[in-house]
Amino acid sequence: MTKQVVSSLSILLVFLFHCITTSGQPVAAPTQPANTPAQPANPPAQPANPPTQPANPPVQPAKAPAQPAQVPVQKGPIDVTKILEKAHGYSVFVRLLKSTGVAKQLYGQLNNSNIGFTIFAPTDSAFSNLKPGTINSLSDLQKTQLIQFHILNTVVTLSNFQTLSNPVPTEAGDVSAGAFPLNITTAGNQVNISTGLVNTTLGGTVYSDDQLTIYQVTKVLLPLDIFSPKAKKVAAAPTPTLSKPKTTKEDAPVSPSGAAKVDEAAAVSLSRHGMLEPIGVAVVAFFVMKGI
Repeated sequence: MTKQVVSSLSILLVFLFHCITTSGQPVAAPTQPANTPAQPANPPAQPANPPTQPANPPVQPAKAPAQPAQVPVQKGPIDVTKILEKAHGYSVFVRLLKSTGVAKQLYGQLNNSNIGFTIFAPTDSAFSNLKPGTINSLSDLQKTQLIQFHILNTVVTLSNFQTLSNPVPTEAGDVSAGAFPLNITTAGNQVNISTGLVNTTLGGTVYSDDQLTIYQVTKVLLPLDIFSPKAKKVAAAPTPTLSKPKTTKEDAPVSPSGAAKVDEAAAVSLSRHGMLEPIGVAVVAFFVMKGI
């Protein structure tokens, strides 16, 4: 009995000691659960070379002409001035087309015949780049020829420029006589135009149908015949002639007046000789008769 009590007390004392020791330990701070929606221990790393926008976006090849907004094919009569007005940026060229009467001529031929035309239309900025007073200094005829110089009397598509023969005929004059030469060459997709004073490249297509094609040019095509006529006047080579030998007094030809004087002196000498001859005969006869 006593042993059982002692054993129970021992167990009770051990239990109380364990409880006192456990209660003396500091309470541990609650920890985050293993799987919480917090930031992950190892967040996914950014890719080494993230895709970026290209610094220089791809552009059209350098030789490809820029394409301005093309005016839709006209319904009804074809009017060049209305087409250019819809395209915008060609007000100076339109004004010259109207003032010279070329617009009216084009309207009549485009709508009353099967004749086709190709027009190189300079932009307003092309005219503004000219020296002040360049256009106003021209006569009415020269203004008309300038506008006609921008017009070919046939339809030429972009693929057909390489088939043209230089100089290309324009409405300004007959190239067979050397008037208003215009040279057109191609290099890949680029069309080069030269007047002898201006070099430029063909811009985009403004308008195109079966009878009319209008292209943009960023320079006014200045013909040599108007803006540098002296350059067209090639000095004619002098006709070769044989050199004349030097003449002396003995070889010098006798002038008509000199010849007259010589003939006159000869005539006087002969007349005197003719008078002395009968006088001598008479003197001889006189002395014979006297017996001398």
